[in-house]
Amino acid sequence: MEILDSLMLGFSVSLAPANLAYCFAGVLLGTLIGVLPGLGSAATIALLLPLTYKIPTTSAIIMLAGIWYGSMYGGSTTSILLRVPGESAAVMTCLDGYEMARRGRAGAALGIAAIGSFFAGTLGLVGLILLAPPLAEFALDFGPPEYFALTLLGLTLVSFLGSGSVPKSLAMAALGLLLGTVGLDPVRSQARFTFGTLSLQSGIDLIPMVMGLFGMSQVLHLVDRQPKAEEIAKTPRKFLELLPNRREWRDSIGAIYRGSVVGFLVGILPGAGGTISSYVAYAIEKRRSPHPERFGQGAIEGVAAPESANNAATASGFIPLLTLGLPANVVMALMLGAFMLHGITPGPTLVTEKPDMFWGVITSMFIGNFMLLVLNLPLISVFAMVTRIPTAHLVPVIVLACIVGAYGVNNNPFDVFVMLGFGVFGYYAERSGFSLAPLVLAFVLGPFMETALRQSLILSQGEFEFLVTRPISAALLGFAALLFVTPVIRRLAGLLASRRSQPKAGR
Repeated sequence: MEILDSLMLGFSVSLAPANLAYCFAGVLLGTLIGVLPGLGSAATIALLLPLTYKIPTTSAIIMLAGIWYGSMYGGSTTSILLRVPGESAAVMTCLDGYEMARRGRAGAALGIAAIGSFFAGTLGLVGLILLAPPLAEFALDFGPPEYFALTLLGLTLVSFLGSGSVPKSLAMAALGLLLGTVGLDPVRSQARFTFGTLSLQSGIDLIPMVMGLFGMSQVLHLVDRQPKAEEIAKTPRKFLELLPNRREWRDSIGAIYRGSVVGFLVGILPGAGGTISSYVAYAIEKRRSPHPERFGQGAIEGVAAPESANNAATASGFIPLLTLGLPANVVMALMLGAFMLHGITPGPTLVTEKPDMFWGVITSMFIGNFMLLVLNLPLISVFAMVTRIPTAHLVPVIVLACIVGAYGVNNNPFDVFVMLGFGVFGYYAERSGFSLAPLVLAFVLGPFMETALRQSLILSQGEFEFLVTRPISAALLGFAALLFVTPVIRRLAGLLASRRSQPKAGR
């Protein structure tokens, strides 16, 4: 009954006309961003963060969340029609979705992607509703040692589960931790790494930083690529063309369910998110299929599973943010920035202190998912036209938005130079194979981790044993240590096996 009362409170907030309008604006913009290759939800949310300052907090979070899960819907359109993923989480959809489009089944692929996304998003929200309140209660028992161990585990998972090289991910996480120390010491209020610059006394601002990393760097990527005009597969014109046939339905139902469960579970892990969950779901479907050779040749399960997984992951990614105050991925780090921009720190007390906001945001996702289903099915051909927007028209708009947004946060020209500097850095870092996610998450989590560690040492009078004598913190630290040790053990085992397999000299 308590959950039903909470849901009623949430719907009373999310069904308010203003919040409905912001929800619709978010999901519509998210779909358009997902359709546009090269921009992405992280860049869009970073660009819009300064604009939300004048919007009520609940409405702002509802709109930004709509952009996040709306972009997952839109990312499938270009993946299927162009074989160009609008979002990184839609990469796996390209493999079978485009092949289906080439065979004249683009409508079925688009239809099952939308239906699977709706089912997975709804299932993920049910899991969010069931898990978030008890986890928030459990987190009330957390002290500084537990928060230090949790943030350390989060950074470890980001580095080991993210895409790309693990050493490069660890290097970016270390850089993020270093950048997070710029400004005043959180305990003694002494200036650190400010180089005598007054503008750095309060530290590097998150918003100009992410606008540079994800906004300006994407501009440079767009200019550098100069993508050629692609041949778009035939877009379905009628609603009936979007409906899969009986065999496609039968093949998709199990994949949608399994992809939803996998996406929800993987999405909770820091650093995983929609991209990793879609890879895992696709791999599971291919492994359990009696005909794995069909995958990559137009198997509808190869569309249903990853699309369901990445949408379920968007819902479960809110669990650590809303209950622990810790972001699970880059977009959640930006959402944390939006909360803090409005003077609210999400965490265990959010559900009790701001129940209208907590439940209003969650219930708005139910409404947003329904809006997306209604939008995506009949308007596929309209959204496909967005892919024809020339890069020359997009670039000036993004640059102007970055400059105005970076300046508007603090009305400080220094922030514009910070944004430009991180834009150039982000461009060259990605070209060199470095992932930006560990940098941003370490920058956000670093101050939390430092404060928790120093508070723990103050409570224990400088004894590090305090961190491992408490059961929860000891378990979290042990898991983090296991993640570090496992690759080393595997490498040593591989070296020993290779030496044993080599023929001995003289034989």
